[in-house]
Amino acid sequence: MMKEPSNLIAVMILFVAALLEAGGDALVRSGLRAGSLARGGGWILLGALTLLAYGFVVNAPRWNFGRLLGVYVVLFFLVAQGIAWLGFRERPTFPLMVGGIFIILGGGIISLWN
Repeated sequence: MMKEPSNLIAVMILFVAALLEAGGDALVRSGLRAGSLARGGGWILLGALTLLAYGFVVNAPRWNFGRLLGVYVVLFFLVAQGIAWLGFRERPTFPLMVGGIFIILGGGIISLWN
């Protein structure tokens, strides 16, 4: 186990974790949409390995994950929307953007309120 990281390192680790979690999910999604297990099995396996890597990255540091949850939720939301837009051509809708503003505000409240 690592010692508790500095704030900047923690945000960088959480960003990598968000990339791995949202990316792993996107890989599994791509595999499931491939039409057959033969065509999509590789994507599903790669997604599973990526999600396993996420588990290690997010759990290896010694930190109070609950304290950093607000930051992580915001990073995950932003990364997931970027992957949806760039990888699946899903443009954000107005309700999604409004909800996203609330996610970002909520993440700030969770992280910054003492």
